[in-house]
Amino acid sequence: MITPFAWLSGKILFFPWFIVRILHTTIDELLRRGRHMDEQVEAAIRAFQNGMPVCLFDSEKREGETDLLFPAQYAEPATMRQLRMDCGGLLFLAIGHDIGELFSLPFLQDLHTQQSLTEQFTVLNHLVTNDLRYDARSAFTLSLNHRETYTGITDHDRALTTRRFALLSAELTEAGISGKDAQVALGKEFRTPGHIPVCRETEGGLTRRQGHTELAVGLSRLAGMTPVVIGAEMLQSDGDYALSVDDAREWAKQRDIPFLEGAQLVDALNS
Repeated sequence: MITPFAWLSGKILFFPWFIVRILHTTIDELLRRGRHMDEQVEAAIRAFQNGMPVCLFDSEKREGETDLLFPAQYAEPATMRQLRMDCGGLLFLAIGHDIGELFSLPFLQDLHTQQSLTEQFTVLNHLVTNDLRYDARSAFTLSLNHRETYTGITDHDRALTTRRFALLSAELTEAGISGKDAQVALGKEFRTPGHIPVCRETEGGLTRRQGHTELAVGLSRLAGMTPVVIGAEMLQSDGDYALSVDDAREWAKQRDIPFLEGAQLVDALNS
């Protein structure tokens, strides 16, 4: 069966050279240094570098979920369609800490506990995030829509928002633009709230938190790409529970999509 994603595999996608330049340690550098690379990690890196998806399971000790991930700079309507139809969970955009700093994007958990806001909107005092069972902190920051979208919810609209955020992040980083100028550039193209929820990596990344956000951007860095990744959680067909790791692994195998566990990625980044 040809999936929506398979349509992309036959296309040649062109992006500015700086999008694919080596920003971090890549598989080729690791191999030149004589380091062993897990074959599954290598396959995942190659897939990401070619705009293809990867399935990534975090851990039984965390959410116990598998996410289907794509490098955001390659996002097309077919990408969003596959995430929406094959996963069933929330579509989210994972961004690196450096990208969060570039635009000064706040964690919602911090924003919603600002005294000036809690005094004005007292309901926030009753909605404090203090009972997460898998972590002490939520990764969510602002949600976005590109200004050229209509509602922002269609596959076309969400692909535009996703792709342009990744490309803008790379463009500004390459040009050395930051601070207020970066915020102005973001505001010219995007508005909030929107239909792409954004999750920001914790400072220190996987050394401090091993959630899907950190794992996703860790994979993009290992592939030498801009740390902006679009993904969605994979659910059972009835939507009641996360897809089991065994079922997710089999699903990926049937579609020739690389499957990784978080521990494999952490080992590769630490090797």
